[in-house]
Formats: sequence, structure tokens, C-alpha cells
Amino acid sequence: MHERIVEIIMFLVNELRSNKQLSDVDVSFLTQSGYTQTEISTAFSWLFERLSVGQHVVHGSSETNQSVRILHEAEKLVILPEAFGYLIQCKQLGLLTNADMEVILERIMAAGFSSVGVAEIKSFVAGMLLDADMPPGTNGRISLSSDDTIH
Repeated sequence: MHERIVEIIMFLVNELRSNKQLSDVDVSFLTQSGYTQTEISTAFSWLFERLSVGQHVVHGSSETNQSVRILHEAEKLVILPEAFGYLIQCKQLGLLTNADMEVILERIMAAGFSSVGVAEIKSFVAGMLLDADMPPGTNGRISLSSDDTIH
């Protein structure tokens, strides 16, 4: 489920980068795309939590416009091109920093995977975004319960 939340966050950040307000985002498009109301609410909650505590939702454009890291030969044997492309997309949207990318790549290589595709990269990105540096007061909880609401 966390991977699907990251997909929604990526969609929302892309909308924000095209100068839309969050209130102008067509949520029905997300529902029609198969996302549940809980997943959509959790993604919005993630964005609002970071905005309310003054964290940057996306990292500055100065870092995202820098050169793209290339994979070492050993990394190329493990990480599929589509998976690395997804990682670059997350960085270009400003969701990941260069340091975040390095941490993800190091974790993949240290884990001893024989092959890493998009699904595995999505799990690592979700872990990085949703589990790391939780804002104060969230108690590590990132998902809404079925009876939670956002006001």
C-alpha cells in the first residue's frame, strides 16, 4: 500500500510543480485510476503534515537540476534501467535528494539482491519517504485508519 501512496504523492507534487493548488487537484481522477480514498487521504495527509511543520515537500530546484548520477558497473548488473529511471523521476520531482538516492542504492547493494525492478525500487522509495524523518507528533504513523478524517 505504501508504494501506491508514493505514486499519489508523485502525482500531487507534479500537479504542484505545474502551479496548481492542492485544492484544485482532481481527486476523481485518482479514484478512477483505482486508488482508494484511504490511500488518497494518506497522501494528502503526508503533504499537509510536512507543510504544517515547515518541512519542504519537494527539495529545492538547485539540487534537482544538477547532473544525474550514473550507476557503477556492479550496480548496473543488479538495478534494471526502468527501476533506476523511477528513482531519477523521484529525484527530478524533488521527492528525493542526492543523499536519499545514495542511501537507497547502498541499501540495495548491501542487501544482495540479484535483480531490482520498479516494484522493489518503489518499496525503497516508500520506506525513505514515509518512514524517515517523521514530523513530531505523528508517532511514526503514516497511514490513516478507516475511521480517521482530515479536517
